[in-house]
Amino acid sequence: MSTTLVDEGRRRPLVLRNRAFGAVWLSQVLTQAAVRMFQVGVSWWLVAYAVDGGRGLASGLFMAVSTLPAVALAPVVARVVARTAHRSVLRTAAAVAGAVAVALAVWAWTSGLPLPAVYAATLALATCQAFFDPCLTTSVPELVDDEDIEAATGFELSTQSLAGLGGALLGAVTVDRAGVAGLGAGCGAAYLAAALLVASVRFRTAPGADGEADAAAAPERRTLRGILGGLPYVRRILICFTAANLFTTAVFVVIPLYTRTVLADGGSTVALLEASLGCGTLIGSFTGARVPGRPTVAGAWCLALMAFALALPGLVAGRLVFAGCLVVAGWCVGVIGVRFVALFQRLVPAADKPGFFAVMQAVLGASFPVASLLFGLAGDHLSAQTLCLVQAAGLLPAAAALALLGSPDSPLEEASSPDRAPEPVGSER
Repeated sequence: MSTTLVDEGRRRPLVLRNRAFGAVWLSQVLTQAAVRMFQVGVSWWLVAYAVDGGRGLASGLFMAVSTLPAVALAPVVARVVARTAHRSVLRTAAAVAGAVAVALAVWAWTSGLPLPAVYAATLALATCQAFFDPCLTTSVPELVDDEDIEAATGFELSTQSLAGLGGALLGAVTVDRAGVAGLGAGCGAAYLAAALLVASVRFRTAPGADGEADAAAAPERRTLRGILGGLPYVRRILICFTAANLFTTAVFVVIPLYTRTVLADGGSTVALLEASLGCGTLIGSFTGARVPGRPTVAGAWCLALMAFALALPGLVAGRLVFAGCLVVAGWCVGVIGVRFVALFQRLVPAADKPGFFAVMQAVLGASFPVASLLFGLAGDHLSAQTLCLVQAAGLLPAAAALALLGSPDSPLEEASSPDRAPEPVGSER
């Protein structure tokens, strides 16, 4: 009887049978929904309400500021995550972000809100999220058993899409109905609730975290450059996706411009388009493991399909056409995320994972500020439909380069480390 009950308990979703992981998972949903809601809402506010001329530049600069901390602070984030209790990092990041969002809401409610204040708040929220995301990924082994790590990773990836979907739905609509004050209040409530959830649970002590003897016996931690230098195959993959992100992430600048100038619609259409992208990503996160082929081949086909999906709205203008194409593009993003995060979990040594996830976030995000500024500036001189075609054209070389990488077992692949073999976390389905 007891064995049957245990088996039934093991079949329950991880977030229900592991209270600590469930609380931290919910805090992840809240923080990522809040930051996405803020990004979508402010981007629409700039284009529709705050700026008369140079809307593309204002929106592009905002998106660049919102992603800059993840790139610039990668070494700092890696050190803090490696040396500080993960529970404290998560709780502090969420609490500070909540305080900033509430302060912005009060300012917007009591007086006119200057643009520099919005950009400063954006920078602060993005800084908090730059600490929160890699810390949560690194802390998964402190929350779940070893056999549940894959399930926890799947939840983490899918909830990024879920949070993005919810935030995208609420962002522009909230600005249309309650202004930046309502947007800041909603985001602040989500951040503070996340901080309380993290504070309510206990994290397990990481193996080898206590004791001077363990610290002395541990291998010397490698620098961020050393981590990527010892993983040549992973480094090539990251370079391909950094190049692809220069064109894919520009969609967050293109969506409000396309809505305003091509469709002549309001915040509800922005919400529909953002939600279409998030819905597709969510579906891709759940189905990515079933896509056949090597990760590099599957990723190349997904980039090619995404190029087609982004090109079509540039040729055929229409609300439903753009929404459907964004579902397809989002699905490709979700599949790529599942396949390649699983691959990285297997190839990256355990000792390098705290630094690797921070440097991965920085490398992949490095093109986001550049893309936001370039496409924002271009949006003041080119039509939004032309920008869609530019995005599609830019993805094709990245897809070709990814397809030519081969597999980690091919002769092209070097050893990931001269003295440490990659630690297998789980097999890819």
